[in-house]
Amino acid sequence: MKSINLKYWLALLYAPKIGPVNFIRLIKHFGSPQDVFAAGRSEWQAVKMKANLIQYLENIDWKIIENDLQWLEQPNNHILTLEHPDYPPMLKNIDDPPPILFIHGNYKLLTSQQIAIVGTREASEEGKQIAMEFATNLSYQGFTITSGMAYGIDGAGHIGALNATGKTIAVAGTGLDRVYPSGHRELAHQIAQNGGALISEFPIGTKIKRQNFPIRSRIVSGLSLGVLAIEVPDKSGALYTVRHSLKQGREVFVIPDSIYNPLVKGCHRLIKEGAKLVDNVNDILEELDSCYQLPTPIIKTPAQVKQVKSANLDNEHQLILEYLIANPSSIDDLVELSGLDVNKISSILLMLELQGMITIKAGGLYGLK
Repeated sequence: MKSINLKYWLALLYAPKIGPVNFIRLIKHFGSPQDVFAAGRSEWQAVKMKANLIQYLENIDWKIIENDLQWLEQPNNHILTLEHPDYPPMLKNIDDPPPILFIHGNYKLLTSQQIAIVGTREASEEGKQIAMEFATNLSYQGFTITSGMAYGIDGAGHIGALNATGKTIAVAGTGLDRVYPSGHRELAHQIAQNGGALISEFPIGTKIKRQNFPIRSRIVSGLSLGVLAIEVPDKSGALYTVRHSLKQGREVFVIPDSIYNPLVKGCHRLIKEGAKLVDNVNDILEELDSCYQLPTPIIKTPAQVKQVKSANLDNEHQLILEYLIANPSSIDDLVELSGLDVNKISSILLMLELQGMITIKAGGLYGLK
C-alpha cells in the first residue's frame, strides 16, 4: 500500500534514536515527514534537534529503504502509516503509537475488536488447553485474538483462533522478513494464509533484539479491548503487556490456579491489584458489554467451519474462502488481500457461489452462505 510520501515516513523511521514519541513530535511540529526533511538546518536547530539527527537528515542515503519497498511489492504485504485511514484507531490513541506498521496478511483485521491472550512461554499442557479454548470461544463471539506468537500461551491462543474463524493477529518483535521463534514458522504461515495478520513496527531486516519484545507488547495491548492473562509467573514477559494495558486503560482478565503453582504467581498478584478473575468467556463478555458495543457473534459452529476448511479446493480457492470466513469482503478487498488479479478473483467467486459455499450479501459483499 503505497503513497507518494511513504519513502519519507520510512526514511524518518531509520533516523538515529528517533523513537515513536519523537517521530510524532516532529510530524506535529513540521507537518509531515517530507516537511521534516525539507525544513533545513536552522529550523532543525530551533527545535533543539541533536547533531547526529541533523547529519542524518542532511545526508540521507535513500538506499536505506530499498529492502522495505521491495518487501512491499510482494503479495499480501502492506504498510500503514499513522495518517492512513486504515490505521487502527485504538492503537493510534495510545501515548506512543508506532508511526509505521508493516503487515503481512489481512490488514483490515487491525480495526476489528480484539482480545489479547498472553502468558508464559513455559506453559503447562492445561494452560495451553485453556488458552486454546478461550481463544476459540472468543473467536466465535466475533473477536480477533491478538498475541505475540511466542511459545506457550501466545501460540495456543493463535491456534485456538485458527481452529475457529481464523481471525488472529501476531505482533512481531523483529522485521517481517523473519519469524521468531523459528519453531513457529508454520504457525506464522497459517495465520497469514487463513485470514489473519502478522504485524511489526520494525523495518525489514530488523534482527532479534531482546529489548524489542517489551516494546512490541504495547501494540498487543494497544490494539485490544482487554488482555486475558493465563499462567503468568511473577517474572514474565507477559507482564509487560499487562502493564501497558493498565496504562492504556484496557481491561485485564486473569484465570487463577492453585496457590502452590509458581506459573500463576503473577496472575494472583494481578487479581489482588484489581484485575478481573474469570473462569469462562461470559465473564469477559459481561465486563466488556458495559463499556463497548461488542461484535456480532459468529453463527457458524465449529463443525461447519471444519467442513468449509476441509473442502476439496485448490490453494487459491481455499485462500479466498478463508478470507471470507474471517469477514464478508468485496472483490476489491480480496484483490488487495490476496494479490490475485480481478479476473481471477471473479472466477473463483463464481465457482464458490455455484458450489453453494458463498453468497452475495448486502452492499455487494461476498460471504459464507
